[in-house]
Amino acid sequence: MNPDKFYRHAISVLACILLASSSATAKTTTTQTTQAAKDTSKKLIAVFDMRGILLEAPAEFEFGFDFEPQRTLHDLLLRLNRAKKDDKVKAVVFTFDKPMLGWGQMQEIRNAICELREAGKDVYCYLEDAGAGTYQLASAASHIYMTPISELQLTGLHTELAYFKGLLDKIGIEADVEHMGAYKGSGEPYTRTAPSDEVWEMIQWLMDDLYEQMVETISEGRGIPADEVREIIDEGPYNAQEALKANLIDEIAYVDSFVQTLRKRHGKDVEFIRKYGSKKGQELDFSNMFSFFKTFGMLMGKAKKPRKESIAVVYVEGIILTGKTERGFFGSGGSTGSTTLRRVLDKARKDDSIKAVVLRVDSPGGSAVASDIIWNATRELVEKKPLVVSMGDVAASGGYFVSMGGATIFANPGTITGSIGVITGKLITKELWDWLGVSFHEIIRGRNADLYNSNRRFDEQQRALIRNYAQYVYDEFKNRVVTARKDRLTKEIEDLAQGRVFTGKQAAANGLVDKLGGLHDAIRFAAKQANIKKYEIRLLPEPKNFFDVFLRELSGDSNNDDDADVISSNGHWTLKAPAIQELLPMLKRIDPQRARTILSSLLRIELLGSEKALMILPADIIIR
Repeated sequence: MNPDKFYRHAISVLACILLASSSATAKTTTTQTTQAAKDTSKKLIAVFDMRGILLEAPAEFEFGFDFEPQRTLHDLLLRLNRAKKDDKVKAVVFTFDKPMLGWGQMQEIRNAICELREAGKDVYCYLEDAGAGTYQLASAASHIYMTPISELQLTGLHTELAYFKGLLDKIGIEADVEHMGAYKGSGEPYTRTAPSDEVWEMIQWLMDDLYEQMVETISEGRGIPADEVREIIDEGPYNAQEALKANLIDEIAYVDSFVQTLRKRHGKDVEFIRKYGSKKGQELDFSNMFSFFKTFGMLMGKAKKPRKESIAVVYVEGIILTGKTERGFFGSGGSTGSTTLRRVLDKARKDDSIKAVVLRVDSPGGSAVASDIIWNATRELVEKKPLVVSMGDVAASGGYFVSMGGATIFANPGTITGSIGVITGKLITKELWDWLGVSFHEIIRGRNADLYNSNRRFDEQQRALIRNYAQYVYDEFKNRVVTARKDRLTKEIEDLAQGRVFTGKQAAANGLVDKLGGLHDAIRFAAKQANIKKYEIRLLPEPKNFFDVFLRELSGDSNNDDDADVISSNGHWTLKAPAIQELLPMLKRIDPQRARTILSSLLRIELLGSEKALMILPADIIIR
């Protein structure tokens, strides 16, 4: 057994042991929650804890019994929608513990809060410490509470771009990169120590629009004139008393006083439900062996196909590569593989129970070849049934390329999109090998046999060749945009391309997207396009049963024509370096946002050495 398989088996066995040992406690908790939900005489307050990362795509497999999976945006929105329609739910409470929400995710959740209020629900946000993103979400609530000794860090927006040329110089690596488009600065982090004038200009217009969105959001939510909001931001941050005086919050209270206030307003017998609307897993009863094996057999069985008509949601998340999709063990991280997506979209096209498809794109792009393969699969699907695109936090470059297959594109106002451009190049590693004492002696037959040799930069003839190919891909990209968007574009394609990046709001004004809205807006629109009113939502590829994955790994049969690899990152050489293995876990604890940026940048470096043409966002834009 190779080390990778052993690692997978060990994790699987450990998960079984841990889950089995905790099942008794989980069973009691689930039973109590279920009984409370069934009691129609109860008045409920649904509590939603916003903490950590909120995933886009679900985990690659489900455990099948009572175990809390990592949360996804789709599941959260479903639970909020259920609370909106539930007459027993009198109020909804949001608490926050260092949430890491993207700009688009924040706006989608905020819209859901507005819908709750429109349905007559009181919505409370309880803040301990909050930054600009969290506060924008909270500003939609009917009541905002803060703990007494806390800070509201409403100071505006701050962004930073990471540049790695200095690091590459120290280790003897040089990036030789060609850009198609003046604003296409995807290779700049590896060739420069600071942004070019064009990239700097682009970041300025992105920040201007996002800042105005923030001002408008707070002004609308708190009923404060926009000019006054700008003054408030410039005078931040605020302690709790200052925030109260500025009308940024409604009350100051410790959590016990906050709970008592809710009971006074909604009744002493009101019940707080922390996992409202969460899926209930199977319960393992180890006291009854017959029951245990019955449950075990159910877990090993295949999921039943839905009987109702369905809307399928297919995720394009992370960097786009050829081959199979890779997901993190519980759904986080990884990449989207064109082989996997092509098969998934083909399955959705052939499944008669699926009446429409929503392609959820949260990707900075990646391989031009992989993006083209996915785009072609979307075009084949559109010939048979409606395809609607929903853009998440980022749908740029290759992420925008695959989005063009949809007849209608939804984006959040704060979505980062566009970046119509291409880069190509290679890494020069000779100085690194010289420093390590390793020498290579070349024999060449053919003028350009060493085109992508890592010993030296391209010569003039070779540079002309790679620029010619990149220009071909870039021209094709622009032609696809013009063909797909037709008369919806408000400007000539050259004024929208050349690598320019836009917010979703700017993209809508330019005709690059059609509607401003979130995932569930896109799902409802797709249902209208398919002319269906009652439907199930299917996530594709469907999460695998835990025991299916476990037994498949034990048998050594890990090949499946539409499976994604369960463990991500092991195939990337940049992530295998001992220094990276030691550094990244520490950075994730100290500065998780920067750690994600560094990880993404390392994968971009690897792509530069393996792909001939890239459609990828210039850099991860961290907005705080």
